[in-house]
Amino acid sequence: MKTVKRVLLSYILALSLCTAVFAQNAVNIGFNYPKTGPYSLEGIAQLNGAKMAMEEINAAGGISGKKIELIIRDSESKPEVSAKNVEELIDKQNCQMIFGGSSSAVAIAGGKVAKSRGRIYFGTLTYSNETTCEEGHKYMFRECYNAWMGAKVLSDYLRAHHSGAKFFYIVADYTWGWTTEESIRTFSLTLDRKRHKKTLTPFPGATDEDFKAALSKAADAKPDVIVLVLFGKDMSRALTLATEMGMKKNISFVVPNLTLSMATAAGPKVMEGVVGALPWCWNVPYDYDFKKGKEFVEKYAAAYNCYPTTSSASAYTILYEYKSAVERAKSFETKAVIAALEGHEFTLLKDRQQWRKFDHQCIQTVYAVKCRPESEVIKDKFKQNYFEITSKMSGEEAAMDYERWIEERKKAGKPDELEW
Repeated sequence: MKTVKRVLLSYILALSLCTAVFAQNAVNIGFNYPKTGPYSLEGIAQLNGAKMAMEEINAAGGISGKKIELIIRDSESKPEVSAKNVEELIDKQNCQMIFGGSSSAVAIAGGKVAKSRGRIYFGTLTYSNETTCEEGHKYMFRECYNAWMGAKVLSDYLRAHHSGAKFFYIVADYTWGWTTEESIRTFSLTLDRKRHKKTLTPFPGATDEDFKAALSKAADAKPDVIVLVLFGKDMSRALTLATEMGMKKNISFVVPNLTLSMATAAGPKVMEGVVGALPWCWNVPYDYDFKKGKEFVEKYAAAYNCYPTTSSASAYTILYEYKSAVERAKSFETKAVIAALEGHEFTLLKDRQQWRKFDHQCIQTVYAVKCRPESEVIKDKFKQNYFEITSKMSGEEAAMDYERWIEERKKAGKPDELEW
């Protein structure tokens, strides 16, 4: 009996030592993403991209010799859930960095908690201008573009094809929806709210009845263009309902921020002719011959039997950029990593990108796209060849400049530099 106890104690001690050694050779990184809720399709794509990057980095030796342990939580696209997740990921799991999310409200809430604990939060899919403007701080970095950049690249198309047209806006009632609407109005010259009306839909929790009511209001206004400031499943469902109601026969539809997940959920018939913007899609590396981007697309497609989305590419890029910053800083210490990120230029899945120092926005080329005819989409092996790139714009031209950024910060009562 004593022998058995000794063997058992020896086993427990050995297991504890192995666990301790593993912990010393690993770095915990928190992934706060929408496994459930209206943006869950973007969440799945993010998770796939994050896992690909983690596996590649770990196979190559990790970050400064430490293997990545991805600690995953479901944000449900709810700000209060996001905040609780980040608290736990830092306080209980000792995560050195948090990333993920497909809602600006989620990113802003999570970022505030990370700031209070001195950790970096990378926004993966957060398009509200506020994320790196009014609500920006030293600990928040955004890899994707923002509403301003998307609206700017769309402006040429809208002015060329819809100059003088009557617009109607259907807007998700939260920070991303508000700032996207304002940005599109600014660049499409539709600031006259009496002529170019709008209606709001709840977020989260909008139902088919909410979308039908909004679409009926739009139809009654007899617009030439409807701007659907909706995202994820909400956009896919609203556009499907609009198609069923026969609204696409006489009205053009604009979706300011498009993703492949949204297009796939709606289907090629519903998406045909819809115009939008995005910072990356799987076609970009092939249209512009970006070798690493093509390798990423092909590896992802082989693993998941579909193409990567903007969400996938963003999550993948963030992990590689965090690794690069830690290794340049020669430290996991947060302020040292922030200093290594600020102003840093890199090239990964597309052309040059830069973490702009004054606001932590990732400056990058952005694209206007139009959804292809159904007959073309279904010829593709995954039936996902949705986007025809109609134009592109450099990040420097598309992004809000320093003077406008300062102006917006002052309106919100914020200082003219990011706060620690």
